[in-house]
Amino acid sequence: MRRVWALIAVLVVLVGGCSANADQRVRITVATFGEFGYEPLFAEYERLNPGVDLVGRVTDFDSHHKGLITALAAGRGAADVVAVEEQYLPALRRSRDKLVDLSRFGARDLRGQWSAWKWEQGVVGDAVLGLGTDMGGLAMCYRRDLIERAGLPTDRDALAALWPTWQAYAEVADRFSARVPDARFTDSAGTVYTAMLNQAGENYFRTADDAFIGDTNPAVATAFELAGAIGAKHQTAALTTFTQPWNVGINQGAFATMTCPAWMLAQIKQAGGPGGAGVWDVTTVPGRAGNWGGSYLVVPAQGAHTEAAYAAAKWLTAPAQQKRLFESDNILPSQPEVYRDPAVLAHTDPYFRDAPIGRIFAASSDAVRPNHRGVRDADVRPVFGRALGRVEDGKQTVEQAWRQAVDEARTVLR
Repeated sequence: MRRVWALIAVLVVLVGGCSANADQRVRITVATFGEFGYEPLFAEYERLNPGVDLVGRVTDFDSHHKGLITALAAGRGAADVVAVEEQYLPALRRSRDKLVDLSRFGARDLRGQWSAWKWEQGVVGDAVLGLGTDMGGLAMCYRRDLIERAGLPTDRDALAALWPTWQAYAEVADRFSARVPDARFTDSAGTVYTAMLNQAGENYFRTADDAFIGDTNPAVATAFELAGAIGAKHQTAALTTFTQPWNVGINQGAFATMTCPAWMLAQIKQAGGPGGAGVWDVTTVPGRAGNWGGSYLVVPAQGAHTEAAYAAAKWLTAPAQQKRLFESDNILPSQPEVYRDPAVLAHTDPYFRDAPIGRIFAASSDAVRPNHRGVRDADVRPVFGRALGRVEDGKQTVEQAWRQAVDEARTVLR
């Protein structure tokens, strides 16, 4: 899931797919939800492939994915190449006949480029539905000024040593809150909860049969209880990610830490502005690994030039382009050959006090476990996020919010 819009990331289903004009040039529309850093690459691709024009289209995350689902159902209106964020991939399996099986064009020969878990997320049975773009290796971003005020170590390694586990992180939150009453320890209970879930092999649905287990899975209950307790103690700023109040909170120092996948760095830079340079830093997340976000490029079957669209997607996700996007925009490669490259490992970012982000995110990515997302994941996940919001607002206890979330999830699934 990147650039500014989370960077979380994916292309929008936009009108105007691929077409040929009077001089027979092939036009391929590439739609993303937020900036993927592709625009500078389009001109190079066009030089290498005379007769092909790549046209980018960018929209917001929700509109992009809802538009894609609508266009696939209608059989028209989709772009030629569309980015899909990982949480929407399971839902697209139900529309697999609406997407090109990229193995038709030799995609299976590319399998060794990606981490095994990344590759498998884009595959359904024998069909290859998507080629991986970035991934969201987890780290922890923190404000050195607020950490220092709390009497905690500002050194990256020393600070990370205080929170080898999430329980230890919660204990550091207690220490911080006792010493810095005018700021909060983290942005929201939801970001802590999400990071913890993304470190587990299973969340709301069982890998074997996709049955709902959100009400009985210890990983879900533990994450909800810990994140909810932090929220109930008012140790979070209760800010929803990517909203304007959240951006203001980053800029004005409303909170000291936030779980940050690689694509989040661009958002912090934009929200923090020049005044945030050297104030924010990056260190290791509790549990030392995990993935939050990342996307795939898919090719809707309704396109007029699906093989040309595949060729463009293949080139945009190739190792050379993934390396360039990381060096220019901190978009984390999903291919071990790239994120283990000496130049990538040595990459630092002056905005974050020259934090060794190449090394930090590569180490996190190497230890990522496969994380099963059920077909109905996107329907259930928001229910638990809203429940944590009620805890932060003081409307419910953690236990009350949990019971309501479980009941709502069951209702949604029925």
